[in-house]
Amino acid sequence: MANDDLQRFIDELRTRVSIVDVVGAKVKLVKKGREYQGLCPFHNEKTPSFTVNEAKGFYHCFGCGAHGDILKFEMDANGLPFMDAIEKLAHQAGLSVPKFSKANAEHAEEKKSLYDIMEQACLFFEKNLYMPVGAEGLKYFREKRGLSDEVIKKFRLGYAPNNNGLMAHLKSLGIDDKDLNDLGLMTIPEDKTRKNHDFFRNRVMIPITNKQGKIIAFGGRVMEKIEPKYLNSPETPIFNKRRNLYNLDKARESGYKEKKLIISEGYMDVIALDRYGFNYAVAPLGTALTEEQILEAWKVTNEPILCLDGDAPGTKAAMRSVDRVLPILKAGYSIKFLFLPENMDPDEYLQAYGKESFANLLTKTKPLIDILWQKYTDGVDASTPERKAMVEKTLIAEINKIGDLTVRNYYMQEIKSRIYNAFRPKVAKSEVKPVQNAENKVVSKIGFEPRSGAGDKYNRFDKNRYNKNNQRPAIGHSFSSPEELKKNVNSETDKSLRFIVAAEFIYPELIDDYEEEIFIDDIKDENVRNLQITLADTYHEAETPLNGDELYSAVMDKTPHLLKGFWEIGMLKERKPFINDLRKNIEKLLLENKIRALEAELKEINELLMKDFSEEAYIRKQTIQKERDEIIKNATDNPD
Repeated sequence: MANDDLQRFIDELRTRVSIVDVVGAKVKLVKKGREYQGLCPFHNEKTPSFTVNEAKGFYHCFGCGAHGDILKFEMDANGLPFMDAIEKLAHQAGLSVPKFSKANAEHAEEKKSLYDIMEQACLFFEKNLYMPVGAEGLKYFREKRGLSDEVIKKFRLGYAPNNNGLMAHLKSLGIDDKDLNDLGLMTIPEDKTRKNHDFFRNRVMIPITNKQGKIIAFGGRVMEKIEPKYLNSPETPIFNKRRNLYNLDKARESGYKEKKLIISEGYMDVIALDRYGFNYAVAPLGTALTEEQILEAWKVTNEPILCLDGDAPGTKAAMRSVDRVLPILKAGYSIKFLFLPENMDPDEYLQAYGKESFANLLTKTKPLIDILWQKYTDGVDASTPERKAMVEKTLIAEINKIGDLTVRNYYMQEIKSRIYNAFRPKVAKSEVKPVQNAENKVVSKIGFEPRSGAGDKYNRFDKNRYNKNNQRPAIGHSFSSPEELKKNVNSETDKSLRFIVAAEFIYPELIDDYEEEIFIDDIKDENVRNLQITLADTYHEAETPLNGDELYSAVMDKTPHLLKGFWEIGMLKERKPFINDLRKNIEKLLLENKIRALEAELKEINELLMKDFSEEAYIRKQTIQKERDEIIKNATDNPD
C-alpha cells in the first residue's frame, strides 16, 4: 500500500467510525452541549476534564493534555500497534484493509508464521506437563507453588523434557532449523562436532505473551540444582525483553478498572498475586525494570507499584529503578515502592498472612522521592561540611536528570528542604531524627555514624579510600559538547567494558552497582566476557567480602589465562583513583554504550524505511531519535 493510499484509508475510517463509539467503549461519556465529557483514561481524576468532539473527530483532556483521533485513541488507550489499531477500526467499519506492498505482505506473513511456531511450542510444553516425563514439573507447580489445574491452564504453564522432544516435534510439522534457532527454541553449537539441541531442557515453562496475547517468548525454571535457575528466551524477531512486561495482556484491563498495576520481580510472583485476586500484576523479563517497561506501565496507571522482596537484592532493584525513571518523569506520572517484610516474596507473604494483609500493605507504599533520598543518604557519614556538600551535590545532580522542568523544580524544592532539616546548624547529633518508613524502621541515618560490619563496604566516604597524602589523581571522562560525546560513542564497546571490568577489580563493590547494567552479550571479546562472568561469580560465592587484591588472586587461581594482557587493571592499581571518580567514568561509559545501541537500532530502522515506509517504523524512529538526543543533551549540559 502506498503512503497516499494508506492515508486515504485512514481518512475513510475517520469518516465511517464514530469517535464517540470508540472512546465510549472504554470511557463513560455524558453529553454536555455539543461535546461529550468523561473521566480521562490517561490519568487519575475525580472531576471530568476529558472531552470528545464528535463533529471535529477528536478528543482532548484539559488535565493531562492527551489529544488525538480514533486511531491515536486505539493505540494509546488500548496499547495497540499502528496496524493492529487500523485493522480493529476497519473491522468496526465493515471494511477490509487493502493489501500492503509485496515486501510488507511478506514481512507480515513471516511474523504470523513465527507466532504460529511459538503457539505450537507452547502446546507441546503444556501437553508434556501432564505426561509421565513432566511429573516432576507438575509436582513443583501443584505442591511447592500450590497452583490448581485451573491456574496452570490460565497461564498455560508447561514442561520442557530433556530429550530434544520439542525440536523433533516441530521438525515433524515442517519447521526448519533456521526458524527454530531464530526464535530461541533450538541451540546450534559453534562446535560443529556437537549436535543441535533444544534451548529449554528439563524446565517448567512459562509462556510470555505480547499485549495482544500472542506468545513471543518463554521463561523456564530449572528442575536440577544448576544455574541459571531461570532461563529466558533470547532476543528474537518478535521478542524484545526491554519493551515487554510479563502478563500485561491479562493485567491491563483489570489495571484500568482498579487504577492499579503491581510490578513484581518474577513470573511466579505474578501468578501468586493473581491466585489471591490481585489480577493486575506484571513483571520485567529477567532484567532490571527498563524505561520502555515503565512507559508501558504508565499506559495502564500513572503510579504503578513496584513490589520488591524486603532483602538486599530488593533494595538494590529499587535503587536501580530510580535511575531508570528519573529522566522520564512527567507531571502526574511516577512509581511507588512496596517492600515486603521479613525478606519474603509475594507468594510467601500471601501464604503466611493472606489477601487482606497484602491489600493493606498496598496502601502503605513509599513515593519515589523517599527512595531517591534513601539511596544517597542511607548509611552515609555526613559529619563534616565537605561530606554534607557531597551529599547535596550528588542529590542535585540526580534531580537535574529529570527532563520535565516543572517536576524537576518541585523535586529540587523538596530535596533542599530535606537537606536543610537534616543539616540545619546548631542541632546536636543526638537531636537529629532519623527518617523512618511506615513500619517505623530507620531508612536513613544522615548525620549519624556509618553502619558497621558488612555495611561499611558500601560507605562511599570510607576514609580508608585515601592514600597517605590524602590525594589521588582523578580520571577525567566528561563531555564538553555533543560532538565530543558522539566521537566517544564511535569507539568500540569492548574498550569501555574492559575499563569497567578492571575497575571492579579495584573496588569489588562496583560489581553490586553495575553488574546488571552490563549486558554480557554486548561483549564481543570472549576473554573479556568470560572474565566478567568469572569475576562476578567469584565475588558472590565468597563467604566474606573480598577486597580488590583478594578478588584478583582468587580469579588468578581459577582462570589465569583470562587476566593475561589485561593492562587496564595494573594501570588503575597504579593510579589509585577515588571510587566516586570510577563511578562517574563507568556511568558515562555505560551511557555511551546505550547511545551506541540506539544508533544501531536507528540504522536498522532507516534501512527498513528505505525499503518500504510504514507509519509504525517512522514513529519508532522518532521515539529513538528523541531518546538519543535527550541523553546527549543531558550528558553535555551536566558534564559532572
